[in-house]
Amino acid sequence: MAEALAFYSLAAFILGFAVLVITARNTVHSVLFLVVNFLFVAALYVVLHAEFLAVIQVLVYAGGIVVLYLFVVMLVNLKRPPEAHQDPRRRSRLGLVVSGIVLAQLVAIAAFSATQAAGGPAPVEASVPVAGNVELVGWQLYTTYLVPFEVASMLLLAAMIGAIILAKREL
Repeated sequence: MAEALAFYSLAAFILGFAVLVITARNTVHSVLFLVVNFLFVAALYVVLHAEFLAVIQVLVYAGGIVVLYLFVVMLVNLKRPPEAHQDPRRRSRLGLVVSGIVLAQLVAIAAFSATQAAGGPAPVEASVPVAGNVELVGWQLYTTYLVPFEVASMLLLAAMIGAIILAKREL
């Protein structure tokens, strides 16, 4: 009963702070509400007995990512009107082709996963040689969820390259 009460109260706080993140007029206040939201999500992980995820939530999101958000908010001049200039070096067709290739790969991965789940050969179940929470997360991440993990790493790499290109004024 106490766990259910803690879960629902933390979920209500998370939803409340998420609404405040979206509706705040000041961008710095919005980022601070996001920090509090991430801390409540970490508390929710503790209630659900996922202590490793709670620590990672605090270190990575409430610590690192929010600092980057604050740097962006402080460095970007939000009161400046948008530029009407279009870059002549922009390669829209190349971007369209590359995004089509990535979409085709994601569809192929989804189709392969669906055929495996529908009636394909069942994968050999390896016994999990781990006992702790962290070891179990690592085992699942690098066996069962390897393809989504690699897709996420490729998306983060593309986002990093895009951020570098946007940050550089002259190529």
